[in-house]
Amino acid sequence: MFYFRVMNLICIFTGNICRSPIAEAVFRKLVADENIEKQWRIDSAATSTYEIGSPPDYRGQNCMRKHGITMDHIARQVTKDDFLTFDYMLCMDESNLRDLKRKGNQIKNCKSQIELLGSYDPQKQLIIEDPYYGNDEDFETVYQQCLRCCKAFLEKNH
Repeated sequence: MFYFRVMNLICIFTGNICRSPIAEAVFRKLVADENIEKQWRIDSAATSTYEIGSPPDYRGQNCMRKHGITMDHIARQVTKDDFLTFDYMLCMDESNLRDLKRKGNQIKNCKSQIELLGSYDPQKQLIIEDPYYGNDEDFETVYQQCLRCCKAFLEKNH
């Protein structure tokens, strides 16, 4: 009999409409391409309440369509249960990292390993910059960085 542990990954950003749903969609596609979906639970969430209930930014959706990746996410805020459920919480910038570590320290039995997604970037770009006030090219940059980071993360944790 073969047993495997389901790994849980959640990507975190302030509003959960730009970077984190892109990272979630990219990671979901990589896992699907390797036919290991049953080994992963993947989600994304916000540290704030700004965009709860909103779909991903249309520019991010356009970017994902261009790369043949489906985005099916509605913004939500990170919960206490997320800290108890998810093995990894991967943040996009240092502000989100600080917020999550502070919240995680307040939760008894927090099991989440809280890190920057950019710490897995082979090109050493630690911060995934927010493309919200940018243009389509900025969303493409986020996609490319998330792709590199998610591939490296998956290779390490597969």
